[in-house]
Amino acid sequence: MTSPLASPLPEPLWLIAANVVRRRRYGDGGQELRPGTKAYRGGTKVYVIGARPGGHEQVTTVGPGRHTGAYITLDMATRHLHTFRATLVRSPAVLRREAENDAGRVWDGRDEAEENAARLEGLAAAYRAARWEGVAHPVPCLCHPCLTAAGAERVTPA
Repeated sequence: MTSPLASPLPEPLWLIAANVVRRRRYGDGGQELRPGTKAYRGGTKVYVIGARPGGHEQVTTVGPGRHTGAYITLDMATRHLHTFRATLVRSPAVLRREAENDAGRVWDGRDEAEENAARLEGLAAAYRAARWEGVAHPVPCLCHPCLTAAGAERVTPA
């Protein structure tokens, strides 16, 4: 006889994992840098459980909240995420939130998750570039594009 408190573990799912940017540009002309986002600390690993129609500018994420550490679900701008990758998720907390959410997960299996992760990585970079197009970076700049290999030429020595 099984315990009434024991519930069956949910089936693992292939989801997309990403990290929140360590610093993001903010304010008039993007001259201010803020760590992470209001809900997540910079560098936090989150899971993308779905995307709203309209170019994937917003994705639905599950991850540990900035203040409590408890898992939260929220829609956030794709430009605030980086390093998208396909991951087999076994965490009951993440799987439960994915099942309860109506975000409309658009991938089934590893191959689709990998394809969408690559697509989201490109879109996130494009959205970050378009957000502050034509505006100079602060000096020294520590935003995500400046700290990655593609933007290393813009980093000024401290």
